[in-house]
Amino acid sequence: MSTNVRIPKRAHDRIIAGLKHYQKIVGKLRERDISEADTVTVVKDMLTDIFGYDKYTELTSEQQIRGTFCDLAVKVEGKIYYLAEVKAAGINLNNTHLRQAINYGAHQGIEWIILTNAIEWKIYRIKFGQPIDYEEVFSLDICKLSTRVADDIAKLFLLCRENVSTDALTAFHQQAQIVNRFVIADLLKGAAVSATVRKEMRRLFEVKVTDEEIALLVATEVLKREVVDGDPPASAAAMVKKAERALERKRAKAATVSE
Repeated sequence: MSTNVRIPKRAHDRIIAGLKHYQKIVGKLRERDISEADTVTVVKDMLTDIFGYDKYTELTSEQQIRGTFCDLAVKVEGKIYYLAEVKAAGINLNNTHLRQAINYGAHQGIEWIILTNAIEWKIYRIKFGQPIDYEEVFSLDICKLSTRVADDIAKLFLLCRENVSTDALTAFHQQAQIVNRFVIADLLKGAAVSATVRKEMRRLFEVKVTDEEIALLVATEVLKREVVDGDPPASAAAMVKKAERALERKRAKAATVSE
């Protein structure tokens, strides 16, 4: 999904220079099988040189959570914005590592979690409820990013110091919840799309078909099963219905005012 953010020139230049520099470094870390402690050092340097944080005042390894210390915390003007769980560059990130990071964030009340081995960067948002839940917002492979792809640079900028006190990451996450295959699939099954297809079928082929027949074909033969059945499609359907109800209330309110 594209990110519509304006990047200041100073930040843009820093990201470009830092990305070029660390792409030469992190690609070799896995081969060297460096330790977790050394990986933490590299990640701190990346958070400084790419993302713009002050290494000495805004990045700390001394954040204690329930008797233990998280690998890194991004702490700006006394407030923790991100907790980072760092694993050795030679280790593939997995759900066990994620659960550890989520537990840290949940107990500290920190919404945003970074899970990284310096090469892969995974960004998660904790949903505080009963039970605690979480969502992956986006992930990056530093070695695969391109300085010529605006969306790659924009995603890096979302984590930068310039955005730490803004709602840019939250806005990106909210848009990602809407602009995805599950929501689009639910819209394709809807009455508005079926009606449009019915009209086109009649215009082009003089074929009479009902909206219900088209909707059934879309749901059972056009769309993949994974975007129709299961929890994510159900959540998408609920989101669409909620938006429809909100729109109906807005229209009803406008009609009442105009009377």
